[in-house]
Amino acid sequence: QVRLVASGGGSVQPGGSLRVSCAASAFTSSSYCMAWFRQNPGKEREGVAFIGSSGNANYADSVKGRFTISLDKGNADTTLYLQMNSLHLEDTAMYYCAAYVGRGYCPGFRASGWTYWGRGTQVTVSS
Repeated sequence: QVRLVASGGGSVQPGGSLRVSCAASAFTSSSYCMAWFRQNPGKEREGVAFIGSSGNANYADSVKGRFTISLDKGNADTTLYLQMNSLHLEDTAMYYCAAYVGRGYCPGFRASGWTYWGRGTQVTVSS
């Protein structure tokens, strides 16, 4: 069972930066994917970015050039990061990290394709 713990959200003004983190424990395979999704009340969960254990990253069009997803593979745990720059008001959401363990392609931006989810961390962009 993979455990995901997200942290690092907060409030920032438009144009500012934040970094959110997700600590992942107990990956049983060296082949896995991790992702960030976000969601606002009454709306569907939206894929933001995902990355494979090999380091290949993909981004939603709405965040390309502003957000960077990265992995830090420690001895026991793996930490997923999302560096968010030039934040817009519409980036406000609860941000969730997700993981998928297995070979092949990452599940992409379909939330239903991801197996493990952490609790969210709130990011609020307001003036």
